[in-house]
Amino acid sequence: MKSFRENGFCVVAGIFENGVIDKARAVVDALLADPSLSDVAETEPEDATKARRIWAPTARNEVFADIAEHPRLIDAVAQLIGDDVVLQYSKLNVKPPQVGSVVEWHQDFAYYPHTNQDLLASLIYLDDATRENACLRVAAGSHRQGLLSHEKDGYFAGKISSLKDVGVDESTVVDCEGPAGSVVFLHPLVAHSSEKNLSDMYRRVFIPAYRAADAFPIYYGPHAAHNEPNAKLLRGKPAKAARTEGGVWPLPVAAAEFNSLYEIQEGSHLQSGRKAPTGYFAHETPAEPEAETASA
Repeated sequence: MKSFRENGFCVVAGIFENGVIDKARAVVDALLADPSLSDVAETEPEDATKARRIWAPTARNEVFADIAEHPRLIDAVAQLIGDDVVLQYSKLNVKPPQVGSVVEWHQDFAYYPHTNQDLLASLIYLDDATRENACLRVAAGSHRQGLLSHEKDGYFAGKISSLKDVGVDESTVVDCEGPAGSVVFLHPLVAHSSEKNLSDMYRRVFIPAYRAADAFPIYYGPHAAHNEPNAKLLRGKPAKAARTEGGVWPLPVAAAEFNSLYEIQEGSHLQSGRKAPTGYFAHETPAEPEAETASA
């Protein structure tokens, strides 16, 4: 907990029993081998036969639902955000060999501001993660600098232009390497990224994200609202009031609609023909069952 408070992240091993990660990998292998891959995943622009993200894995297979609700994982989450724990969303980043897409520097809170900062992403490595196959990179302590600019030309661009430009010391960057089964817990304001996977190894990571029950979203734009119907109280009691923290949080209002972190960071949403939202509460339901958000 001390490391998380000071650095904005921590890497923990030994949460899951032997065999749990093997089962998860087998499910992913089956999903990736499905001919209808594009129905369940966003594919790599360099090779449309390879996925870069599988949508809503907890809704696709009980193995991922069981992992997201594993008692020891929730014990760890509760130590960091409190005893009343809500599962906010899930996703699975694939990072296939040779083409695994870059994820630019960003903070998760920029994508989904809430009434308070007791939110947490848990990145569960399904493969050994090293610098070679593009493990997560974190700017340690950057969460203490508040919400950094993710804008370009007055609109939300989903990424930080560079750490130096926003006053983050590049010497603080840490490679979060770890064997399969390791879990990286991320504060919503810590800056993080991952590079292109140029190795011959997969770097697959399952990401269930959590929040305190009294943390509520303050933005319901077209890419942000879809988590709420699927949010699930896992431990403790539902909140009867929203706990709020002082501050001014820029809303992630983009120049055009986007469903993917990759899409907005790459700027491809601007060529897609989708119109920009007409207001803060504009909403269109995307094809996938849960919203696209952040993390690497």
